[in-house]
Amino acid sequence: METASLLKIHSSNSTIYGRPIRPTFLLIFITTALAAMTACSGKEKEPEPEVPVQIVAVEKGVVQQKVTADAVLFPLAQSALVPKISAPVKKFLVNRGSRVRAGQLLAVLENRDLAAAAQENKGAFDQAEATYTATTASDLPQELQKAQLDAEAAKQAFEAQEKIYSSRKDLFEQGALPRKEQDQAGVDLTNARNQYEMATRHLETLNAIGKQQTLKSAKGQLESAQGKYAGATAQFSYSEIRSPINGVVTERPLYLGEMAAAGTPLLTVMDISQVVARAHIPQQSAALLKVGDKAELAIPGMEKPFPAKVAIVSPALDPNTTTVEIWVQAKNPDGHLKPGTSVQVSMVARSVPDALTVPAAALLTDQGATSVMVAGADGHAHKTPVKVGIRDDDRVQIVEGLQPADKVVAVGAYGLPDNSKITSAEAAPEGKPEGKDEKEKVSEEAR
Repeated sequence: METASLLKIHSSNSTIYGRPIRPTFLLIFITTALAAMTACSGKEKEPEPEVPVQIVAVEKGVVQQKVTADAVLFPLAQSALVPKISAPVKKFLVNRGSRVRAGQLLAVLENRDLAAAAQENKGAFDQAEATYTATTASDLPQELQKAQLDAEAAKQAFEAQEKIYSSRKDLFEQGALPRKEQDQAGVDLTNARNQYEMATRHLETLNAIGKQQTLKSAKGQLESAQGKYAGATAQFSYSEIRSPINGVVTERPLYLGEMAAAGTPLLTVMDISQVVARAHIPQQSAALLKVGDKAELAIPGMEKPFPAKVAIVSPALDPNTTTVEIWVQAKNPDGHLKPGTSVQVSMVARSVPDALTVPAAALLTDQGATSVMVAGADGHAHKTPVKVGIRDDDRVQIVEGLQPADKVVAVGAYGLPDNSKITSAEAAPEGKPEGKDEKEKVSEEAR
């Protein structure tokens, strides 16, 4: 209100509540009003407050979508050596931790009775083999040859006797030979014919049936002896425990001289040159993986993860847990990975090169919409909607909404109004939270 206005009030309003205003009171009132107006017009406008935040640049690089799960390590191959016979342990050739190869003799059970039985059956087999050889190479050919010679001799005798009978018949008819001699010649002819027929039939039978049956009998005896010898040899071999795989002896529960029971493991051999981490993951995550995908094994107490790869993705769900079993295989040349260890496996399902990423802490979510606070060149934070992609640890891929040159508020964006003036703050030291602690705040309030 200006001085002219105050004078106008004086001229038009000379009374207050029906009473006249004294000139002295009016002068004091005008002077006080002018002083107040002068004080108000001289006060400067308060500056806009600045909010300290952490600002980071949008990074461009490779981002990976990973599937993580807890898993248990298993050996690449494992064999529990179970004896097939019950016998005392005669000797051990390995200890726990011994490295063995496939086929190596690891232990021997008491086997003297089995060795004797194998030797006895070997003698019977050798005898049967010799008999078979003699039968096929000597006896049968000789018998056939003898039957053939007998048949030929009988034929010749029959033919000779037939000539004698014919000659005597002629002499008898001429009256030069008595009837008695003719009858005797007929009897001899009949006998010769019978001998010839029998010899011929024996030869034919020997060729048709006897040869096959003789060979079959000899072969059967040989095979029977061979089977008994093989069985005795197998029983003897059961007393020698050999490793079926390359690996390391991990279990040896018995001592020398103790009874090894059939069906009870005597030794355990594991191939730990490589290990397999078995994990169960949801079906949706398993659908992203395939055999050959890169992976890592994080072992408790070890700083660096071990490189691995996906070896098996089960084609069926586990009916008990409705999850998919995944096998991740890793090399173990130094033996640091122990079967039975609980590990965390991280499998790379997808990799995107040249992706724009921001810290996960920079994302703001409000009613399903995702946004970030972009630090503008005007020193103000501008709320910008974004579309996210792959999350890789503490980094998030931004598919839409940002440019490589943008900078975003990494810490301090939560609850920050749009278009707020901001100032860059130093990152809090590691192990100390950002901002002032309660003691500092109390001290300031006291001051």
